[in-house]
Amino acid sequence: MVDQAQPASPGSDHPDASFIEENAGGKGRFPPRGRPVIRGINGIGLWSLYMKEVRRFLKVQTQTIWAPAVTTLLFLVIFSVALGRGGREVLGVGFPTFVAPGLIAMAMMQNAFANSSFSLLSGKIQGTIIDLLMPPLSEGELMAGIVGAAMTRAVAVGFVVAGAMLLYPGISLAMAHPWAVAWFGLMGAAMLSLLGLLASIWAEKFDHNAAVTNFVIAPLAMLSGTFYVIDRLAPLFQAISHANPFFYVISGFRYGFLGQSDIGDGGAGAVALAGAGLLALNALIALGAYALLKSGWKIKN
Repeated sequence: MVDQAQPASPGSDHPDASFIEENAGGKGRFPPRGRPVIRGINGIGLWSLYMKEVRRFLKVQTQTIWAPAVTTLLFLVIFSVALGRGGREVLGVGFPTFVAPGLIAMAMMQNAFANSSFSLLSGKIQGTIIDLLMPPLSEGELMAGIVGAAMTRAVAVGFVVAGAMLLYPGISLAMAHPWAVAWFGLMGAAMLSLLGLLASIWAEKFDHNAAVTNFVIAPLAMLSGTFYVIDRLAPLFQAISHANPFFYVISGFRYGFLGQSDIGDGGAGAVALAGAGLLALNALIALGAYALLKSGWKIKN
């Protein structure tokens, strides 16, 4: 025996139209058309993006984590042999101990930039950027996932580089102020992660990204006081160094290990002020990156 069809609602050609219309009006389990289902922070989506980015660099960890440790250790050996012979001391410690914290911070910043600058750029070149734009993630969540993963790589590189430097004779990495090590390390990683995100938004091919790395990031890192104290420079170059945010990251990070710095008078007050300045700078860069992501410049058009 065949069941009789349910009578259709008035003005509808579908027997279930009244049910759909009722629930679409917000009275049932279906939200109104055009109203977002996810409210607040999409925690699952943000975590998924973060883990995707982390797993991407972990798949090639020989290149992304272990290779920087070898390269940085070579820097330490070369500069220690060239500049640290004869028991030379800087800020009251041996030259290898003086230069080691700066090399750790420099490696962290460079790898943070490399990680975040690859995310959107590779998607634009390979045509897979839709995988980042289509999920229900806001611009802030997209930025947080990419920057968070880049900072995770920076921290991992920092630990590996520090472990490698402990193998070098005559180096002490005892921390005088652990808060400064953590703060300036994270501020430096965040700054370069955000700059890498800006570079990936602007760049249209890998040559553009390489140009930023070679002509902006590398010079700022090398001229940041990693291998010297700036009071030995001419006044003009001291002023230039004080305008370089990398200098404050390197010197503040070094202060955490040695308890001494060439920021201002070298005291805790000057170092804390530099840390606050880096926080403000990162906030400005983050606002700029968010505005560019929101506009869709070179991403959605």
